[in-house]
Amino acid sequence: MNGLHLIGDLSSCRCDPQRLLDSNNFRDKCIEMVNASDLTVMDAVFKQFDNSGFTGAVVLAESHLAIHTWPETNGLTLDVYVCNYSADNSTKAQRLFDAVVDYFQPAEIVKQAIERGEHMLIEPLNASTGFYIKASHCIGEWRTKYQKIAIFDTPHYGRIFRLDDYNMTSEREEFVYHENLIHPALTAHDAPEKVLIIGGGDGGSSEEALKHPSVEQVTLVEIDADVITVSKEHFKAVHHNVFDNPRLRIIVDDGIRFVRDTRDKFDLIALDLNDPVGPAAALYSEDFFRQCREALTPEGALTLHIGSPTAQPERVAELAQRLNRVFPIVRPYTLYIPLYGALWALAVCSGQLDPTVFSTDEIDTRIKKRRLTQLHYYNGESHLGVFALPNFVRELVNRI
Repeated sequence: MNGLHLIGDLSSCRCDPQRLLDSNNFRDKCIEMVNASDLTVMDAVFKQFDNSGFTGAVVLAESHLAIHTWPETNGLTLDVYVCNYSADNSTKAQRLFDAVVDYFQPAEIVKQAIERGEHMLIEPLNASTGFYIKASHCIGEWRTKYQKIAIFDTPHYGRIFRLDDYNMTSEREEFVYHENLIHPALTAHDAPEKVLIIGGGDGGSSEEALKHPSVEQVTLVEIDADVITVSKEHFKAVHHNVFDNPRLRIIVDDGIRFVRDTRDKFDLIALDLNDPVGPAAALYSEDFFRQCREALTPEGALTLHIGSPTAQPERVAELAQRLNRVFPIVRPYTLYIPLYGALWALAVCSGQLDPTVFSTDEIDTRIKKRRLTQLHYYNGESHLGVFALPNFVRELVNRI
């Protein structure tokens, strides 16, 4: 149901202390404030506690007001909710909330305004910060053998693909991540032929890799077949029918087992994975990085994301250290990824390939010769730009 929910914690109230104790007087005052806000009182019930504060609720035709006072701490909690189904009552609710605040005169207010009736997709970046995206409706939710899948339609990003309540990709900005995961390493390679993608069941990374004409085969290893099935049906704007490309080989298997057992050598291994927590943590271990290096050609490269330098600096530092113990060349790079809500760090790792030795013109020439079309982000200038690290990121990735 569409509506506005206002929640407040009021502390250090500077009003007459009796106001936090007297439910009878406040009941009458509260009804007066409701009427002044052009909301409609249906009933009011207040409970006075002996030698303490009170709890009260006013039933509104539009919904409710609830309050509880704590005279011993000189504070109270306030809850105002109005339904906006037949009319927009948001201004009236705000007027009522402000009137109650003025009555008690708190020195500090912790307030939340929640738009009800919309899905609020919360994306935590760490224990104390994050961001949100509003979604108009949920297209579907599924529980697979491995994880929870959800698809939401949003005004800003179009369809969003979420795994275990974290954003994975979206229709309108997927190119930011996928182009930068694939092209800096693959364009720096003289003639890439074989690519391995671990994860990436949405098909976005595979589609980018297959833009390079020398690539003969992309092997996509995805542990969860349902991710591929859902992506085929709902995220054509991400994969552009890449699953029908005969150069794409799809293997439903554990990426660790595949890399351990394969005898193939790859010019690029891209780890298109969720964060290194839970079962995915093993895919970011030093042992797995060594196995990846063994599966690369001499000029081959590993690419992966290593976290947010602003939200997860210790994770970035630790993963950079692990990579440096395995690869002679490790080139971290950063960019802002809108769907992930932060500055993000990725890395190209290799025994020989160094993507930073190219000029802008050299990269643009390769893009032109390879006829790489429909690149919404990547070009010669962006190639050099992402490898230009801020000082604080340099310090993180160079820790010994």
